[in-house]
Amino acid sequence: MNKKVVIIFAMVIFALFAIFAYINEVKVNKEIKQNQEEKQEDKKTNEVNSADEERKDDDIMDGITLNYQSSIRIEKNGKVIYFDPYKIESIKNDADYIFITHSHYDHYSEDDVKKVMKNDTKFVVTSDLENKVKVLGVSNDNVLVVYPNEEHKIDDISFETIPAYNINKTYHKKSYNWVGYVIDLDGVKYYDIGDSDVTDEFKNVSCDVIFVPVGGTYTMTDSEAARAVNEMKPKYAIPVHYGEVGSNANAENFVNGLNDDITGVILK
Repeated sequence: MNKKVVIIFAMVIFALFAIFAYINEVKVNKEIKQNQEEKQEDKKTNEVNSADEERKDDDIMDGITLNYQSSIRIEKNGKVIYFDPYKIESIKNDADYIFITHSHYDHYSEDDVKKVMKNDTKFVVTSDLENKVKVLGVSNDNVLVVYPNEEHKIDDISFETIPAYNINKTYHKKSYNWVGYVIDLDGVKYYDIGDSDVTDEFKNVSCDVIFVPVGGTYTMTDSEAARAVNEMKPKYAIPVHYGEVGSNANAENFVNGLNDDITGVILK
């Protein structure tokens, strides 16, 4: 092979290596760019999801008020829900749904129910209240009688019933079949315990917002409630069942006893 042929052959080999190197560089640069774009897209998605989660957290407590004792009002998406309406200050007639945990006077108050109910209000009640509610003129179709450990859906509200009872007291016997409610509103779970001590059923509930009786005497004490809620780890914890039984100090003790990762809110 003469010298000229060798030179040409070497130049061809060099050119092929150069072309291969260029193609490989283009490929690598394309992959790097694609990875960067994917990372930016992931970052944007994470930022959106984070923002959505923050907005969701910000919205969780909107529209929630404590009327008195254990009387809770929730207004979400144009719907008004009451738990155990009691000592309602004025006639409102705005309730789309009324949930009653049991028949004690500070949870089922006929006068206060009349202040918030409408002609088409839907009632969710324990069995000892069925006839009392129907006497108010509520149609059979608008009364749902519930028992512990059930799952139901009314319109677009899913909920379950949790047993509510005393362990070392006789005010709220387990045999009475009284309940608390876990309702799901747009994927956020709100748990109204009702009148109860710290029970296994209560501690096993997963929820975002919990309404906890803290007044003692007829229910768990503020310290018992705080210890149990710290194990459950909801996002928000609201003390109830104080004012008539229990005091503002019980509510404050409960909130002060919560872990840092749980936000305690004393509703006004």
